[in-house]
Amino acid sequence: MIRSMTAFARQEQQGDWGTLTLELRSVNHRYLEINPRLSDEIRRWETLIRENIGKRLGRGKVECGIRYHAPVMDESQLVINTELAKSIAHATRTIDSMIYNPGPVSAFEILRWPGVLTSNPVDDEALKQALVLLLDEGLDELLETREREGEKLGAHILERAEGIMAVVEQVKGLLPEILSAQREKLHHRLAELKAELDPQRLEQEMVMLAQKMDVDEELSRLDAHVSEVQHVLKSDKPVGRRLDFLMQELNREANTLGSKSIHAETTKVSVELKVLIEQMREQVQNIE
Repeated sequence: MIRSMTAFARQEQQGDWGTLTLELRSVNHRYLEINPRLSDEIRRWETLIRENIGKRLGRGKVECGIRYHAPVMDESQLVINTELAKSIAHATRTIDSMIYNPGPVSAFEILRWPGVLTSNPVDDEALKQALVLLLDEGLDELLETREREGEKLGAHILERAEGIMAVVEQVKGLLPEILSAQREKLHHRLAELKAELDPQRLEQEMVMLAQKMDVDEELSRLDAHVSEVQHVLKSDKPVGRRLDFLMQELNREANTLGSKSIHAETTKVSVELKVLIEQMREQVQNIE
């Protein structure tokens, strides 16, 4: 299954431990690059998050944003540290006796002191399990999107590959006609110059011309590379790098074909090949 590297996913979960919100964004990249943006409360599990993403994705620049909101506590869940509150109240009375004009300290000010008012602690293990589940579901959604986009990319590439095969067949059909036209052209030139026509010399010139125009090897390699592209697109593994290499090879053969051209038709064909290959290459850049 061909996968695109461009996708987006969003998931959210709620429980007694609070609320987790996940957003995953991925774009094309030569390697796998993971950029986590995590709330402070879950930053301790960054290594686990990176490992889980690395197990599911092969390439791409991935932004992983996870926000955590602690649960809203009701009155029954609030806990007052009475010993600490007594110590603070006693300390305020001691200070009051030391200053000239003491001010009253309210209960609310004591409650605001760190550690005086607390809530039941969140179950760390439950929060961790929820985080892993949330990430798995987000990655499932991301991969589904990647596969849908990859299917479109694969169809586009196959269409261009078939276009290359059609152009190759066109070139094969043109070569005998072009060679015959070059023979006639040489006859006409000799006639215009009123030069004596040496059949043996003419054949030698035609052999040299045929050798110069010999692109059978390039056409065969184009066939082979296109067949490999079609084969690779059926793979279940990440194939982006392999396809990128094949695009380079296809482009090399198209350039060679153009350099051997001695006729407007073969030059035109070479340009058509380069256009098709470039269109394929643009899509390949986004395949995992």
